[in-house]
Amino acid sequence: MTQPVVSSGVENDAVARLLARAEAVAGQCAELAAETDATPAFPTRAFERIAEADLLAAPVSQDLGGAGLDGSAATRSELLTLLKTVGRGDLSVGRLYEGHVNALQLIQTFGRPEQLAVWAADACARQLLFGVWNTEAGDGVKLFPLEGGRFRLVGAKTFASGAGNVQRPIVTGTLPDGGWQMVVVPADEVNVAIDPSWWRPLGMQASTSYKIDFSGVELGAEYLLGEPGDYFLQPWFFGGAIRFAAVQLGGAEALLNETRRFLQSLDRTGDLYQQARIAEGAIAIESGNLWLRGAAQAVDFGLGRHTRSDIDRMVNYANMTRLAIETICLDVIRLTERAVGARGLLQPLPIERIIRDLTLYLRQPAPDAALASVGRMMLERATPVHEVWRD
Repeated sequence: MTQPVVSSGVENDAVARLLARAEAVAGQCAELAAETDATPAFPTRAFERIAEADLLAAPVSQDLGGAGLDGSAATRSELLTLLKTVGRGDLSVGRLYEGHVNALQLIQTFGRPEQLAVWAADACARQLLFGVWNTEAGDGVKLFPLEGGRFRLVGAKTFASGAGNVQRPIVTGTLPDGGWQMVVVPADEVNVAIDPSWWRPLGMQASTSYKIDFSGVELGAEYLLGEPGDYFLQPWFFGGAIRFAAVQLGGAEALLNETRRFLQSLDRTGDLYQQARIAEGAIAIESGNLWLRGAAQAVDFGLGRHTRSDIDRMVNYANMTRLAIETICLDVIRLTERAVGARGLLQPLPIERIIRDLTLYLRQPAPDAALASVGRMMLERATPVHEVWRD
């Protein structure tokens, strides 16, 4: 059974059982991945397994009926382990599940008590899938006020992962005064225009990250989440990178597992060069686990209780984590390609699919800005290097 990347200090048999179920689900997702990649189609059967294992309720606090892996310090390590485990099974499923986790963390951070009760029940009792759709092009979403506190959405989102299957996406949009507002859209209750033709990627086909036009959707004020600008508050916004980094590392683990299995099937385990490649991969993966351990300790998502200096430190630790794990994943891809050669990159072997998925999923926004931010903070401080990241 997968162990948390670092002990949280919380003895919780329920969480241990949840992580064991996640391991089983990851194995099932891996078996289903080739089918959804080839179609391509939303991984419906994988999310049926996730729902059956009660993983949709995992990111909800225990007070609201969930397992308590809500990003708080007590279970942050276990949450990263859960995300990594799902990513190991199928990166498209991991991407979708990370969006579910992100949305529920945003809701629990910015939602009003009456909203928390409704949306927690949607996740825990109704087993609905949540997501976060923020990316847009020139025809992005705008919110127009109507009478009686209602509002109308006009415009579209791109990279809307899980389009047509995520029932409770958080959709961001621009208010008339320029504010950036979150809205929890009951996607299964409104009419939207979904454009699958927009999504023709190198990998991650099964994430179904289509373009969706929300024009004409009208909702009440009870669907507005938080205040304008809350979405970009720190350390929340950039600190969340540790979640997708955990999923990515799970993909790298899957790739190294498949590479080793391929070499074992060819009886190439005695080759010194192959031994060296697998050793380098093992070192890289364990380095990633150590980064997640540090991130679980360093990055606190709580708002309103940190100094500016604390926020800079947490944001930049998250930046370092995502950049380090990106490099680790690229190294594992390189080692795999050299180890298996052209023969190992043929279907139906899973190696080529994992490489395609991981290559695309690693293309997260603003890596150069993340790197520059770390360097800028280091150069602006006189704190000794060995003390910079301490509390």
